[in-house]
Amino acid sequence: MNKLALDVGDKTIGVAVSDPLLLTGQGVTTIQRVGIRKDCGKVMDYIREYDCDTVVIGLPKRLDGTDSPQTEKVYEFKTMLENKMRSSGMGHIAIVFQDERLTTVQAEKILIEADVRRSKRKEVIDKQAAILILQGYLDKLAFEAKNS
Repeated sequence: MNKLALDVGDKTIGVAVSDPLLLTGQGVTTIQRVGIRKDCGKVMDYIREYDCDTVVIGLPKRLDGTDSPQTEKVYEFKTMLENKMRSSGMGHIAIVFQDERLTTVQAEKILIEADVRRSKRKEVIDKQAAILILQGYLDKLAFEAKNS
């Protein structure tokens, strides 16, 4: 089954999905935030559409590993998503965190190297960050499988 990754921000949520072999992540969309309940509903639509068994949420810790105000917002989003999924019969789907420190910086660098214009970068940076979050998670899964 596929994995879905989220880069949860204040204004947008970047969404990426794995390939069936769990080798790579591809960007799906950027959700414009309208309210936590509706945002969670949209995420659930993507979980169903891509037949996912796991949601990977980027956890924005500070560089020293401590929680930031944004970290607390992401915890709140995860709780709301879990509650909505449980009440919709999707409680069996795992929700996990993946460290996302510096993913936005990496995403920006990738887009600059790809010669994406500044105005276009703003539209796709969260989706690119979600791809990086997912790829980190998939690489971790592969490493664990190889070393177990």
